[in-house]
Amino acid sequence: MSTQTRSTTTASATALAAGLLAGYAADSILADPQKGHPVALFGRAARTLERSCYADSRMRGVLFTAACVGGSAALGAAVDRAVGPRRGLALAATATAAWTVIGARSLRREAAAIGDLLEEGDLPGARERLPRLCGRDARGLSETALARAVIESVAENTSDAIVAPLFWGAVAGTPGLLAYRAANTLDAMVGHRNERYLNFGWASARLDDVLNLAPARLTGLLTVAAAPTVGGLRQQTWNVLRHDARSHPSPNAGHCEASAAGALGVRLGGTNVYGSRVEERPQLGNGRAPRGFDIARANKLSKAVGTSAAILLAAGAVLGRRGLRRG
Repeated sequence: MSTQTRSTTTASATALAAGLLAGYAADSILADPQKGHPVALFGRAARTLERSCYADSRMRGVLFTAACVGGSAALGAAVDRAVGPRRGLALAATATAAWTVIGARSLRREAAAIGDLLEEGDLPGARERLPRLCGRDARGLSETALARAVIESVAENTSDAIVAPLFWGAVAGTPGLLAYRAANTLDAMVGHRNERYLNFGWASARLDDVLNLAPARLTGLLTVAAAPTVGGLRQQTWNVLRHDARSHPSPNAGHCEASAAGALGVRLGGTNVYGSRVEERPQLGNGRAPRGFDIARANKLSKAVGTSAAILLAAGAVLGRRGLRRG
């Protein structure tokens, strides 16, 4: 490799790493716009496309998913080509994309709002707020059930909304950031096991599962490392992760939720109601039942995991790109 090529590679890798860190920091500082958020705009466009191409068919769902995710990746690639080797612009483009697709601040804000209501004893207010965080039926839920729902959502979305976009950004730059968020958004929109989406949403759900395999496991390991920040024990967290993660029906969420249960010393899992559908989730962890004040601890744990992931994956982006060039 020539000196000039090596220098260009180093600059590109450094810009990517700095962009990921800057995007993560921007999300932590800046609130998401209430109107016109790019992810919301993507969702509207995907919904319009769905109306025009929907059929109770896996093949139609495959084509729909390919168009939405492929189009997002193509947009990211076009941005990278337009930016070219200009390091400042490359950093800005990566940071903007990362800020757009990371959802750490919004996640913790919604969780904290419900936690505050529970600590004030306002169960009706907490029930009313819960649908802004997850899709469970909140009617009649106790403090323990509400706290469990919030903690499980924070744990799972620490991977989905923070670690996973950073992971795919480190692997594939701007196209990776945008394609991952597109796939994850489609899963939330059509990846449901109901009559309408069982076939059409199959491809979106499976793609999201595949893209989250590595990030969810990384989230679990980082949660083990971060357990002492919330008074947890690493060995206990590892034991719960190792024994309970695979009992969860999701191939990925179990790693996030089990490790969070171990670190927080609480017991997760149980009956979840989604409209007319009832799911019985296995118990994760062997601690006490969660309470409203545990939500603040879950947020603290999520922040520690997210920050660790940002630093680790930024470093990985630099080392990985240098390694590819040497190869």
